[in-house]
Amino acid sequence: MAGWQQQLEALRARVAQVAADCDRKLAAIRPPTPRLPDRHEAAALSSEEVETAFGRHLETEKLYAAHRRHGNADIGALSDLPVDLLGTLSGGTIPASRPEEWAFLDTETTGLAGGSAASGSSSCAFLVGVGRITREGFRVRQFFMRHHGEEASLLDAVARHLETFRVMITYNGRAFDQPLLEARYRWNRAAPPFARMQHLDLLHGARRLWKLRFESCRLVDLESQVLGVEREGDIPGALIPYVYFEYQRTRLVERLLPVFEHNAIDILSLACLTGIVPAAFQDPVSATLRHGCEMTGLARWLHAAGDLEGARALMRRAIETRGDAHLPDQLLFHALWDLAQLERKLDARDAALEIWQDLASGSSPFRVRAIEELAKHYEHRAKDRQRALEWTRAARMLEDSPELARREARLSRVPRRGKARLSPHRAAGSVVRARSM
Repeated sequence: MAGWQQQLEALRARVAQVAADCDRKLAAIRPPTPRLPDRHEAAALSSEEVETAFGRHLETEKLYAAHRRHGNADIGALSDLPVDLLGTLSGGTIPASRPEEWAFLDTETTGLAGGSAASGSSSCAFLVGVGRITREGFRVRQFFMRHHGEEASLLDAVARHLETFRVMITYNGRAFDQPLLEARYRWNRAAPPFARMQHLDLLHGARRLWKLRFESCRLVDLESQVLGVEREGDIPGALIPYVYFEYQRTRLVERLLPVFEHNAIDILSLACLTGIVPAAFQDPVSATLRHGCEMTGLARWLHAAGDLEGARALMRRAIETRGDAHLPDQLLFHALWDLAQLERKLDARDAALEIWQDLASGSSPFRVRAIEELAKHYEHRAKDRQRALEWTRAARMLEDSPELARREARLSRVPRRGKARLSPHRAAGSVVRARSM
C-alpha cells in the first residue's frame, strides 16, 4: 500500500511539473491579460456572435488582400488558377471547378485523444477555419465555440457555409480533420456536409514532391522552405489545446488571439501551396522545377502512374542537375538504377546497359544488382554465356546468394564459345565519374 501511495505522489508531482512548464511557455508567448466580461469576448476577438437554431457561437473573418504577398506567393494570383488544376493530382476524381468553389479547411481541436463518437468522449474542434478565394483576395472565416454547449451551433453554421463549395482542400484532413468533424456531427445527430464535396488532401502530393528534398513535409516546414514564410510569435500547435482549456477556466479571451492567427495562416499557406503542388503534377515534364529531388519524386509518381516516357525524361533531368540543386550521392545511385529500369522497359537496351556498367564499375548500393542485370543481359539477350558467367562470378564475390550460385552452376555447364571477355570492372562513359569531376 505504501508503494502505491509513493507512485501516486510521484505522479501528482509530475503533473504539477508539466502544468508549470506549460504556464512558462504560454507566458513567453503573450503576457497575462485581465479577465474580460463575457459580453466583451466578441469584441476582443474582432468577431460577431451568431445565433442559429441550435444556439450561439462566435464567427470572425479576415481578408488577405489580393495585392499582398504571402512569402514569395502572390495572393492575387490564386483567383487565376486554372479550373482543371486539381484533376491530375486527384486521379481524375475532381472535375473542373472554379477556384472560388474550393474551400480550404483546417481545425484546431481539444487534443488528439481518442474515444468513440457514440460516447461523445472523442476530441472536438473548438475552432474551424474555412478559406476561400475571391477577386478581392483570400478570405478566412473562423467558427469558434466558447464552450461545448455551442458545438451544435458551430457545426450547423459550418455546414451551411460549405453549401456554396464543390471541393474541400485540406492538409492531412482525410486522416484527421474530416473524420473528427464527421464524428462530431453524428454525435450531435446531424448529417456531415462532406459527402457531396470532392476532397483533395494536399499532404500526399506534397510528400511525393518534397519528401526526398526536405526532412519534414509538415505544413509549417513547407511554408518556410517553399513559400519563404517565417512566422513571428506563433504558438506551437501542441500548446493550442492547453490554451483553450485555460480560456475555459479563466475566460482570458485575448490569450486565444495567437490560436486564431495560427489557424488563419495555416489556411492561407495551404491555399498558396495549392497553387504550386497540383501544377507540378498537371504537367511534370514542363514544370518549373529547380531541384533534382523534386524531379525524382515526380518521376517516380509518373512511373507508378504508367507514364514511362514522361518518367524517363524527368529522371534524366534530375540526374543532370548540378550545383546546389544536384541529387545527393545516395539518391543519385537510386535515380540511376530507376532510370536503367525505365530504359529497359522502353526497350532502350543500350542506354540501360551503359547505366548498369556505370553502377557495376564502382562502389554503390546498386553495384551487385547492376552486375546481376549485366549477367542476365549477356545470357538472355546477347547470348554470350561466357560473359554472363564472368559477371555472375563477379557478383558472387561481392554478395553471394543461392540464386547466383544456381546461375553460375547453370552457366558453367554451357560450352564456352570463345567470345571476347569483358572485365567485370570495366566502366564506360560513367555518369558517376562525370559527377565527381
